[in-house]
Amino acid sequence: MKNITYFFILLFIYSAVEGQNKGTLRGLVTDSTNSEALAYCNVFLKELGIGTATDSRGYFLIPSIPANQNFTLIISYIGYHTKKINIKVLPNKITHYDVQLLPSDIELQAVEKIEKLVEENKTDISIRRILSRELEYLPKGVESDLFRSLKYLSGVQSAGDVSARFYVRGGASNQNLILFDGVTLYNPFHALGLFSVIDPDIINNIEFYKGGFAANYGGRLSSVVDIKTNDGNKNKFGAKASASYLATKLFLEGPLPHGSFYLSGRKSYSTEVLKKFMNNQNIPADFYDFSFKLNYSNQDFIPGSKFIVNGFFSNDKIDNSDPTIEDFSWKNNLFGFRWFFVGDSPLFLEMGLGISNFQGEILPQLSSLNKSSNKINDISMRMDLTYIFDSKDELWVGFHINQINTHLYIENLVDEDTDIKNSGTDISLYTKYKLLRFDNFAIDAGLRFNLASVSQNKEIMFLEPRFNASYTLWNFLTLKSAWGLYQQTLTTVSDEDEIINIFEPWIVIPEYLLPAKAMHAIFGIEVANGNTWKLGVESYYKTVDNLPVLNKDKIYTTDHDFIAGEGESYGLEVNASLNTPVVDFKTSYTNAYAYKVVDGKRYYPRYDTRHSFNIIVDLKLGNNWHSSVTWVYSSGLPFTEILGYYDKLYLDNFFDSWNSRDPRRPYTLIGVQNLGRLPDYHRLDLNISKKFAFSFMNLYLDFNIINLYDRANIFYFKKETGERVNMLPFLPTISVKVEL
Repeated sequence: MKNITYFFILLFIYSAVEGQNKGTLRGLVTDSTNSEALAYCNVFLKELGIGTATDSRGYFLIPSIPANQNFTLIISYIGYHTKKINIKVLPNKITHYDVQLLPSDIELQAVEKIEKLVEENKTDISIRRILSRELEYLPKGVESDLFRSLKYLSGVQSAGDVSARFYVRGGASNQNLILFDGVTLYNPFHALGLFSVIDPDIINNIEFYKGGFAANYGGRLSSVVDIKTNDGNKNKFGAKASASYLATKLFLEGPLPHGSFYLSGRKSYSTEVLKKFMNNQNIPADFYDFSFKLNYSNQDFIPGSKFIVNGFFSNDKIDNSDPTIEDFSWKNNLFGFRWFFVGDSPLFLEMGLGISNFQGEILPQLSSLNKSSNKINDISMRMDLTYIFDSKDELWVGFHINQINTHLYIENLVDEDTDIKNSGTDISLYTKYKLLRFDNFAIDAGLRFNLASVSQNKEIMFLEPRFNASYTLWNFLTLKSAWGLYQQTLTTVSDEDEIINIFEPWIVIPEYLLPAKAMHAIFGIEVANGNTWKLGVESYYKTVDNLPVLNKDKIYTTDHDFIAGEGESYGLEVNASLNTPVVDFKTSYTNAYAYKVVDGKRYYPRYDTRHSFNIIVDLKLGNNWHSSVTWVYSSGLPFTEILGYYDKLYLDNFFDSWNSRDPRRPYTLIGVQNLGRLPDYHRLDLNISKKFAFSFMNLYLDFNIINLYDRANIFYFKKETGERVNMLPFLPTISVKVEL
């Protein structure tokens, strides 16, 4: 017994002494020219052979490093010069280093080779991290656009190149969560959904989860687009002005006492180019968006703290000069406040308050449409805490509170107006544990508790378990998997058979329906050779229950507006990339199946695409020239076939003279919903850009061609006449940007 007691005493003393001989390394990596955080940087300790990557805020943390020893820290990032610094960690403390990297175009030298690529998070699956500079070099419809760029990724479907709406792994567009600096953005589209409201110039990085997202995200069934914006130049004042065929933009940034700011605005001035998107029809669209951000960090005030205030506002109007055509208007207002804290412990804390409003309206004028309007107000509060143990394991805890009010008003011709008002509070608590202590095995296991729901239906799914895991067989081969349950209590009032949705009104799912819920199951294999090439294969299976669908058979006012359906999707995605100093090559293939079941009838949704294939080639031509070529292919989209026409007798007014107007008009006979398939789609796009550097400014010229070989891709057949309408033709555009 004494021997056992001595053993545990010695073990305790050894552990205490060993703990005192180790410390934690933390750092912040930024751009040396403007002090913007560099997300997903590669950080590597040469002597120990260990490393990590910076998070979306530019921070990294490596625990359990031997104290009072000299090490070489290597920080590398594509587009920047690799930096090596000598570091020494203090015992039983956090040693912090601020590291600034120099962009590679500042000095005419070759970028140093990244010695070892470290994954930002081993348990990540079905995620694509996008940096703002990646958006600049993709071919542009008219100008750079975030959501149009997402369509080049595997697993992302589109109903045509007219709209920027996207559909992820068989899910509807309203199942995508759009976060703008942590606050939900409800209608992120301009001009009939043709473009995103978010200006790429304000974006720092994007995390796009196609499925299997962890417990810290909730409220949607399919995907998450988490957008982090820039802070603004902390070193000097600057300005950017640009113009395209559609809009003009102005961006201002600069330092503030203990912080920085940016202001960004965009305004449309011409709709001539939009005719190319709408079969030469005029679209009298007028829109603007404006955003700002202020950040403050004073170590004498609250050490380790950073305070951020940001706002976003957009407005769209479609004013037709013809009084017989309806008008539209919609707008977004968003405001956020955040406090981010890092202290003397391996703890990251972020608290935020957000307000997001959306309002849309249809003004019928003398048209046959009825007046309708929609409002949604979302006040949110959240807290997210991350603690990193000496073993590299991570504990995440947080809560999210959303007070949501929705109002939908629809006027009809028989004075039976629809006026739906709902309000309630979503309260969610989540926790997850990331087991990262092993070199070849990692787990992210979490649980999301829905403590209260805005849904009026009491039979809600309270628990949403999530599980991600990875296992590295060899240094180059990793197996990944994910499983989770997800719930959504909001939906949009939209008819998926509409070719173009002006805007989708948001409402709380009615109390006579259960909240929609989904199950994700994903398995993937990844093969990589450092930062040179990578091959990934993922298979997924997703089911959706209690899917709210518009009731097309509604006759009486007592009939419900929605009925519950089901959804199912599954597929295989293959992604490959090759990176060299001159050429970056990316390609992807998706084989996908999507189904919906409504009233016992199983059919394909409009965005179901069986095969899709993309190739993107980026060429660094030297002397500030850059070019990219993109080729996309997809098999035909489903559509409802037209069987024929007959003359139907319409007695709109019984007292009309039969001689004054023929009451017979053609009536369309249609087949089974979405049983037909349109022809295959393919398109080649080209981008050529040039930067001209002067002593007082930089000038950027972008030349783009959409549909280089003028492929006649069909969009739809007009139901009334059977006329074929095509998508974008050969479309050359030029944009100019001046940077001071």
